[in-house]
Amino acid sequence: MVDDAATLLEALRAGDSRLWPEGNVSPTRLGWLDVPKRMMGEADDLAAWASTVEQRTVVLLGMGGSSLGPAVLEAVRGRKDAGRELVVCDTTHPATVGALDFSDAFVLVSSKSGTTLEPNVLLAHAWEQLPDPSRYAVVTDPGTPLVQLARERGFSRVFENPPDIGGRYSVLSYFGMVPAALMGYDTAALCRRALAADAVEAVAMGMTMGEEARGGRDKVTLVVPDAFAAFGLWVEQLIAESTGKGGTGCVPVPTTVPEEGPDRHVVPVHLSDPEDVAEQFYRFELAVAVCGHVLGIDPFDEPNVAESKKNTNDMLASLPLPEVDSVPPDSVLSWLESTVQPGDYVSLQAYVPFGQDSQLEQLRRAVRDHLGGMAVTAGYGPRFLHSTGQLHKGGPNTVVAVQIVSRTAGPHVSIPDHPFDFGTLIAAQAAGDHRSLLSHGRRVVRVAVDELSEIA
Repeated sequence: MVDDAATLLEALRAGDSRLWPEGNVSPTRLGWLDVPKRMMGEADDLAAWASTVEQRTVVLLGMGGSSLGPAVLEAVRGRKDAGRELVVCDTTHPATVGALDFSDAFVLVSSKSGTTLEPNVLLAHAWEQLPDPSRYAVVTDPGTPLVQLARERGFSRVFENPPDIGGRYSVLSYFGMVPAALMGYDTAALCRRALAADAVEAVAMGMTMGEEARGGRDKVTLVVPDAFAAFGLWVEQLIAESTGKGGTGCVPVPTTVPEEGPDRHVVPVHLSDPEDVAEQFYRFELAVAVCGHVLGIDPFDEPNVAESKKNTNDMLASLPLPEVDSVPPDSVLSWLESTVQPGDYVSLQAYVPFGQDSQLEQLRRAVRDHLGGMAVTAGYGPRFLHSTGQLHKGGPNTVVAVQIVSRTAGPHVSIPDHPFDFGTLIAAQAAGDHRSLLSHGRRVVRVAVDELSEIA
């Protein structure tokens, strides 16, 4: 293992695949290192194209790395009257999908593979509401089925991203810069800011993160300012999906208040301006790639994400869905008390409509405090299946999962040309992941609620 930050950075920039275990996918996944320079050259074209879009709202349909970076850029920007509003839909919950307003919307479909189920069914829904190709664009890899569909329908623009960039490392490529341009960001300035990151410091941070995890302090507690809390969404995915495999990994715990503990490695994230996030995007990409080197894993693959997709498809292929046992909401805390052990972490997995961020954070803190300061993470399903889900199934067996589902199915929202609706789809995703967690020997309980506050 290389143990000098400057030497390690040089090897990383040279694309030395020997930094990671034999058979790693880095030869086809290191395009993110140089993509900010390419995007600087694309900035004028992006701005000119964005100026032709007449709508004041952009609805982005995507999952995982295709959506979380843009969601952060929307959440942290200052003057929102200077650009379009970005609405990110990376859920299949019918209450959220059914509430999407396409009346003054431009639709951006983002999918690296062009075959991911969620963006495809969301596109089918959007097209039924808004069959106007001039109000659509796609970001995807070259030659995907999404490229073909967009050209057949005559979408206004097809952005083919460099194929050697994985989804979670793609925020400084077209996947992040196209929505950024539509929001009114100076994308060249974002890329310059990214490249201004102290690369040696970033590598040293990644080395420390990996070494701390190997020493038992694997809960990477990321303390971000309140105004930039959304940054936790992106960095949580990057760390969890990159390192959580082979029975090891770092557990990211984004928070706006310091949290201490014997298994915590605290990382303050300093942000004061919207453009600061670009520097942190690149800083953490460098750090996490190096953390994989220290942990002896491939930080660029995601074996258990494909497993989650298969589980959902298996469920949908054998409808009706099986019943899954659940417990009363008021028994969850006592179940956790009797289940967790020192060194564990709790994952609150909420398959509920969007718009409950503050309630979900309140629940996370309540569970944390009830368990004496234990590391607790929280996220929406099925969003997390494309991010932290990799860690929960492929990382250390220290996860204690609470799967939270809606007690009622919500509105009926059909999916054109599919034999199931959105309510059935999200139920299949939850049931499939529940089965997957159990198959990996994980401890999991399921609870149905109308309100998150019923649990605590």
